[in-house]
Amino acid sequence: MGKVYGYVRVSTKEQNEDRQMIAMSGVKVPEENIYMDKQSGKDFNRPMYQRLLMKLKQEDLLYVVSIDRLGRDYEEILEQWRVLTREKKVDIVVLDMPLLDTRRGKDLMGTFLSDIVLQVLSFVAENERKNIKQRQREGIEAAKLRGVQFGRPPKPIPENFEQIYGRWVAKEISGKEAAKLCNIATATFYRRANEQSLKYKSH
Repeated sequence: MGKVYGYVRVSTKEQNEDRQMIAMSGVKVPEENIYMDKQSGKDFNRPMYQRLLMKLKQEDLLYVVSIDRLGRDYEEILEQWRVLTREKKVDIVVLDMPLLDTRRGKDLMGTFLSDIVLQVLSFVAENERKNIKQRQREGIEAAKLRGVQFGRPPKPIPENFEQIYGRWVAKEISGKEAAKLCNIATATFYRRANEQSLKYKSH
């Protein structure tokens, strides 16, 4: 019997890892054998997972809480499962899905069933992530239609803007000079000037 390891991943630095750590404690994974990454969804360069891979040896046992801890999409999850079970020849237990326990059914049929379950679950996990993103997008669009503003609130227009804008329109000063007099960035001045122009046209 080899060593017992656990892998914990949270997708952002703010997300809490307590649930996964409690689960690891519940199956008695030694604290020094728990490897944890805190990475954003965009950055999937997981240093602790790579270190864990180098440590794992044949007949070791690896616990993860859920299948999506192994990868950020369907293909990556399957690839990591292949690396762990076929190349490293370690056993994996997915705690929230008891069917995914490679210690059971070491015969051909057991391996076949485990692979089918894994593929279905990986697909479901990826679909759920896509659905969450879609719901977020739809929620943002609906909020925008209701007039909810996202991002930083625009800076107030400088008190002297109208006067400086008039001088710029009369070609007395350049846009760069106008921006400096208003104490704003040149790009901001041009954007404000464009808004002002549209406002005058609508009246």
